[in-house]
Amino acid sequence: MADLRNNFVGIKSPNPFWLASAPPTDKAYNVERAFKAGWGGVVWKTLGEEGPPVVNVNGPRYGAIWGADRRLLGLNNIELITDRDLYTNLREMKQVKKNWPDRALIASIMVPCEEQAWKAILPLVEETEADGIELNFGCPHGMSERGMGSAVGQVPEYIEMVVRWCKQYTRMPVITKLTPNITDIRKPARAAKAGGTDAVSLINTINSIVSVDLDNFAPNPTVGGKGSHGGYCGPAVKPIALNMVAEIARDAETYGLPISGIGGITTWRDAAEFLALGAGNVQVCTAAMTYGFKIVEEMITGLSDWMDEKGHRTLDDVIARAVPNVSDWQYLNLNYIAKAKIDQDACIKCGRCHIACEDTSHQAITNMVDGVRRFEVMEEECVGCNLCVNVCPVENCITMEELPAGSLDKRTGKIVDPNYANWTTHPNNPMARQAAE
Repeated sequence: MADLRNNFVGIKSPNPFWLASAPPTDKAYNVERAFKAGWGGVVWKTLGEEGPPVVNVNGPRYGAIWGADRRLLGLNNIELITDRDLYTNLREMKQVKKNWPDRALIASIMVPCEEQAWKAILPLVEETEADGIELNFGCPHGMSERGMGSAVGQVPEYIEMVVRWCKQYTRMPVITKLTPNITDIRKPARAAKAGGTDAVSLINTINSIVSVDLDNFAPNPTVGGKGSHGGYCGPAVKPIALNMVAEIARDAETYGLPISGIGGITTWRDAAEFLALGAGNVQVCTAAMTYGFKIVEEMITGLSDWMDEKGHRTLDDVIARAVPNVSDWQYLNLNYIAKAKIDQDACIKCGRCHIACEDTSHQAITNMVDGVRRFEVMEEECVGCNLCVNVCPVENCITMEELPAGSLDKRTGKIVDPNYANWTTHPNNPMARQAAE
């Protein structure tokens, strides 16, 4: 049976599923319920400095994007860091860690970008016996206007500076949470590594306005007639998160830097994809807020069953397995050829493949054959773009089939290069040409 035990920068948990720093981890009551449900760890909702508590809005805090079936695709929030007293949080964290010593408990922290502020809060967090800290350099709203959150995360020099302070003043592992609201995610990751961080976590939420109320002409969520930009999360951000995780995992300057993957993880498959692209564990928020804490049961069972089926004994058998196959576009195999094929038995004759191809692509799908409504791929016109696969409402009705070496490509009239498989040394490969020169 697959072993899901996780060791992330020395922080041990019974599985790789952690709850991210967010409303679900704001108090002991929530965290205790999460641990009872089976979560391997939590990142406690972000703590601020000692003093007057942060004040959140007493009204709508979330905006949403839904699919046609009302399934939640994306969530936008304008909530700030914890509005509970610092010492109340610290007391609860200490008690929870005492009650659940086998679970990971990480303290998310955000204080002003001043050395004394970080120096002051770190011993207080250490006293709770938390397993580590996560530096919140990602929050894109509210706190960023105060010079914290993404205002720090968008400046690599600030990231390196604060990480150095934290490594100087605490014994706990330091995880640096990165903002996606930046042009090149590799630069803040490199800065965090230069500062001595033990790991990075990403992505935090994406700066967004999800919709506008067209009755009062204010962004949603609307508070007293006005709205604000917020942080976007949920299934819709997963592709962005996967790309950023992969960029750090394959960057020569951050290669080997532990990554905690965050962003739209809803199923075990999502988690497995993050692990395969280099994440050492994953953090979940929106899925728990949508379906409740028990969703982790399906994640654990699904990941374990898949690993058993594939013969993966431990998480190390999965982590970073896909990274070598992530390539820049210019290194893709231009001699590889695939064509679409329609399973006539599965086809429901809706015509979506024909319309999409006829109107917007390569006019490679018929709608009539011998006077009968029938959709077939004209191989001589098909460029293998697979748009038809993606618009077809029937799963696996349209598939892409590779043309084997030596066969005739009817579109170009050329024989498929018999050496296409040796792409690493093929003369059409830009990397191979550069190496030869």
